[in-house]
Amino acid sequence: MATTLPSTEQTMTAAVKESAGPEGVVVTEVPVPVTVPGSARVEIAATGICGTDVHVAHDEYGYEPPVVMGHEFTGTVVEVGAESDVDWVGRRVVCETYFATCETCRWCRAGRRNLCPSRRSLGSYEHGGFAQFVVLPVQNLHEVPEHLGDLDGALAEPLACVAQCLLDPPVVQAGDRVLVTGPGAMGQLTAQVARALGGEVTMTGLAQDQARLQVAESLGAATTTGDVEPGGFDVVLECSGSAAAANVAFEAVRRGGRYVQVGIFGSDVTLPADQILYKELIITSGFASTAASWRSAMRLIATGQVALAPLITRQVPLSRFPEALRAAEAGEGLKTVVLPKA
Repeated sequence: MATTLPSTEQTMTAAVKESAGPEGVVVTEVPVPVTVPGSARVEIAATGICGTDVHVAHDEYGYEPPVVMGHEFTGTVVEVGAESDVDWVGRRVVCETYFATCETCRWCRAGRRNLCPSRRSLGSYEHGGFAQFVVLPVQNLHEVPEHLGDLDGALAEPLACVAQCLLDPPVVQAGDRVLVTGPGAMGQLTAQVARALGGEVTMTGLAQDQARLQVAESLGAATTTGDVEPGGFDVVLECSGSAAAANVAFEAVRRGGRYVQVGIFGSDVTLPADQILYKELIITSGFASTAASWRSAMRLIATGQVALAPLITRQVPLSRFPEALRAAEAGEGLKTVVLPKA
């Protein structure tokens, strides 16, 4: 069960994972949390539906019920638990997703809190952003640039995850031919970051992905729904979480090239692992995000190297969350954001 925080006598509507299976996700009333020292209460403007939310709904990703889902959110700080943090009140923010880590293990001490075995994240082990308010540590907050739209910040967290996969260290060099498999929101962000690094980017998808691929084209990537050149790419970035796409990526990467797993499969898959040996491939990935990848993501946003607004293709009120979750499962659109105040 999620950590119990002090709460007001008021309640708020939230999307809660209460029990096993997608039918265990319900829209219900929960207490409004209040702050404790070191924490802030954020009034949510928008929360994005992520592939991880789909995995949580289907019990393919760890969680502790009952828990308010959602970790890709943006909003405004309305209350803090300590006078020393009062300057945060009124600021528009995006937020790192770790409610707590141990801070003493070898990974925390190396700045890799994403790998802490005791990590408790918002939306899976602690109450998250599919609600009107969320309470989280002040150290998790990042103020958004003034030019960023009120809803666009919901994509800051997935961008930080992409930065974790691609930027530390950089996996794309200027002039590299780069293949991105999967034209969803993560693929779109990945393609933009790869282009910012100087890559010549091609995105591949299925015939039914035409609308998504058109977005990628508008943001500077080449696209295809056909066969890709075997061994024709220096770097392949697998963003779909599909075994079929991963097999395409292994075929497409050149000898001595790099394969990066960005998406989550959600279950065991069969991959041509001998290709790692035959091609002497470099295999890397990145789990969630770190403070460093968040700083990189915020710089990419501030300098305009990544566009977020074109990726928001649907807005729904919280009351329609189950419908929106089903649409995300079906791969409709790019990023659906849930508006608690709608």
